[in-house]
Formats: sequence, structure tokens, C-alpha cells
Amino acid sequence: MRAEADPEFEPIAARIHANVGRQGFMNLVGAELSELSRGTCTIAVDRRPELLQQHGFFHGGVTAFLVDNATTIAAATSRGQPALTAEYKLNLLSPAVGDKLICRARVIKPGRQVSVVAADVFCVSDGVEKHTATALASIAMLSEDVAAKTKSPAA
Repeated sequence: MRAEADPEFEPIAARIHANVGRQGFMNLVGAELSELSRGTCTIAVDRRPELLQQHGFFHGGVTAFLVDNATTIAAATSRGQPALTAEYKLNLLSPAVGDKLICRARVIKPGRQVSVVAADVFCVSDGVEKHTATALASIAMLSEDVAAKTKSPAA
């Protein structure tokens, strides 16, 4: 969760942590930014009844939320630019049954206007991870002036 031997990344990481802390939905879901480095982001959420669908699996919307946030945050780490999801393709591989969901995102191709980011979601049961979803996202990289005009925090 901290920058390793990359002093230029430290202010980027601090800004991202501050912005993530202001995301109401992140707090509502109870998700936690567990790892952050240049080009990568990991977000995890513990199992709670409010996050499950009728069969007791994590709701697909929780998986989609984790992918959306983790890919955007990972893209923002590359150059420190604010970022916004443009689109993503999500494949649900198996039901998410377990105690925790973990989403690990990594930048495939950073860009000044669009970055391509991949993400994998795992469900943890008794300490064992099961791959439950995979995604590929296009993330719009915003300029500082565009982000400032929105007056809302960007990742």
C-alpha cells in the first residue's frame, strides 16, 4: 500500500488515497484499497449479507464495482492523471462464494488519453483464492483542467 523506491509516486499515492476516502459508495460497500503501486491497484471487500444475491453469492454488481474502481485507480497511478472509466468487458467465470472478494488491476498500456487496464477478481474461502471474474477496461485519462471543472474528486 506504499510507494517503494519511487519518490515521485508518493504524492500520486497520497492523492489517490485521499480521493478514495471521499468516495461514498466505496464506504457504503465497505471496500478497502489494500495495495497500491505504480500501474497496479488491489481492492478487497469482506462478505456481508447486504452484498449477496438470493443464492448467497456475492452480487455481480459488487464484482463490477470492484473492477470499475480498481481499473480506474490503477490507470491513475501511471502518470498521476485523474481517470474515469470509459468502458469495460467483464466475464463472470464462476459464482463468487466465500468470505472476501479481491480485485487486482494492472495497467496493460498506459496512455495520455486512454489507458488499457486488466483486472482479475478472486473469492477467498478458508484462505484459498478462486478466480471468479476477469475484465479488460478502457480508462479515459483526464487533464487536470477538465477534472477541476467537474469539482468532484477523481481517482
